[in-house]
Amino acid sequence: MKVILSFLAGFFCMTSCFSQNSDPAAKQILDQASAKIKSFKSVKALFTLQIEDAQGVSQGIKKGTVYMKDAKYIVMITGQEIYCDGKTIWTYDKSANEVTITKVDPTSDALSPQKLFTSFYDKDFLYKVNGEQKMGTKTVVEIEMTPVDKTRNFHKVYLYVDKKTHLISSGKVLEKNGNRYIYTMNSLNGNAGLTDASFTFDKSKHPGVEEVNLTQ
Repeated sequence: MKVILSFLAGFFCMTSCFSQNSDPAAKQILDQASAKIKSFKSVKALFTLQIEDAQGVSQGIKKGTVYMKDAKYIVMITGQEIYCDGKTIWTYDKSANEVTITKVDPTSDALSPQKLFTSFYDKDFLYKVNGEQKMGTKTVVEIEMTPVDKTRNFHKVYLYVDKKTHLISSGKVLEKNGNRYIYTMNSLNGNAGLTDASFTFDKSKHPGVEEVNLTQ
């Protein structure tokens, strides 16, 4: 789930400053994608995650949904739900009927959907444009990203930005162990009409849920 969050967080969160030696053309494209996401009042996006091992063999496909509004987000994927109201994070394990409660750490290097859909590329990566290609009916621009911190467990991220909509349509994360995480954004609603209460875990909807409160 950390890999999923860290990519989704860069999928939707970007700021305007950029790493030295990065490609100005790539910065312009990422800035456009960032501005587009920031223009939305609230977001609901459906995505698919495919995991491949070092031999290129698929380890399964997961479908999920991410919701965002300001600093708040929800990520729902097979077996797990994560809620964040901007201050508190609830991580719900469906199979165990258990929710772990933690505080948002503003000093943490962990990537949230806000960082990953609006600010993750500014100082954490060097990036460049690799060119254009066709993906189905879309023309996308491939941006290659290399983490500045070489201790990360991944060594490359590839983002594919739709030339027409200026939105990130898919991406790949390449881990050092050879595993690949391939993300595809299937749909995006920029006016999802979400209330602030939506981003708080509701115990009443999960009878008998066990709480692990790490905020105390």
